[in-house]
Amino acid sequence: MDYKATLENLLETVIRENGSDLHLSAGNYPTIRVDDALIPLQSHAELTAEDTLGFVTHFLSPEQKEIFLQDKEIDFSYNHKGKARFRGNSFFQQGKISIALRLVPGVIKTLEELNLPPILESFAQRKQGFFLVVGPVGQGKTTTLAAMIEIINSERSEHIVIIEDPIEYLHKNKKSIIAQREVGSDTESFHTALHSVFRQDVDVIMVGEMRGLDTISAAVTAGETGHLVFSTLHTNDAPQTIDRIIDSFPGDQQDQIRLQLASSLIGIFSIRLVPRISGGLIPAYELLINNTAVANLIREARTHEIKTVIETSSELGMIDMNRSLADLVRRGEINPEDAFARSINPDGLERLL
Repeated sequence: MDYKATLENLLETVIRENGSDLHLSAGNYPTIRVDDALIPLQSHAELTAEDTLGFVTHFLSPEQKEIFLQDKEIDFSYNHKGKARFRGNSFFQQGKISIALRLVPGVIKTLEELNLPPILESFAQRKQGFFLVVGPVGQGKTTTLAAMIEIINSERSEHIVIIEDPIEYLHKNKKSIIAQREVGSDTESFHTALHSVFRQDVDVIMVGEMRGLDTISAAVTAGETGHLVFSTLHTNDAPQTIDRIIDSFPGDQQDQIRLQLASSLIGIFSIRLVPRISGGLIPAYELLINNTAVANLIREARTHEIKTVIETSSELGMIDMNRSLADLVRRGEINPEDAFARSINPDGLERLL
């Protein structure tokens, strides 16, 4: 098999079909994900273990391949003909190699093009603080942050440092200077890069993912010390996000991190992509804005009450996930079944519908 030609054909298929992902595994047809559905490409032969090893050899440098064979998994990025990038992960399952590739579009869309609320622009205009975008894997967290970074890049003269594993969207300098650092090739770890950022005259920091206690601690501290910090977490909503951050610290440090978080947090945006009746995906979302009431709840370990604050503070700009889902149903954008499948509180959603 000509692995390069086959891969180029498969990647072109993902782009042409408006797909989001490509899965390559031994014993299966190449499979793409389109509008949340997995579609086997039966016009191609089923892949063998030799095929997936050949694909990995094409995607990875010799050094990366050596790390992969030792660690049994690796994250990587791949530039397809200069018109699209793919975020990849290769791993072993039952002794055979599998590869998952996520399409990262070459063009960074605006908040409006992404159907995201305009209020997010106000967080991009802040000069300091800590802002999180949360949700399960593949729900548009990185895409949301890329749009917010582009607002800063287009409107202000700032030094922006982006730390990712791997780099996804490529930003071009406009009014700002942007440094994009990839864990593994440009820096040893998220924590190492964050530690260095304090000596790099940085205004805005974007951390691709909050991994580990050291990274979380450094990011929260950066938000307290005059930097605007963006990051993501794989959590479902604002209360769970706050609890996850606090619970990552030893018990004797949790009171201190509560105080830090209460003062540095500016907002938490939770996002879900829902199949659209007319085709494609549309976001449903929730937004917590940190104000005096929310900060007090964080300090007093009463995060379970934050959900009520969100539900009753729409006049302050906060957005409740169930109301967002209900609005999409009423507008005929999504089916009720899909709304209920993505609601953390289906009973509350039923009352709204």
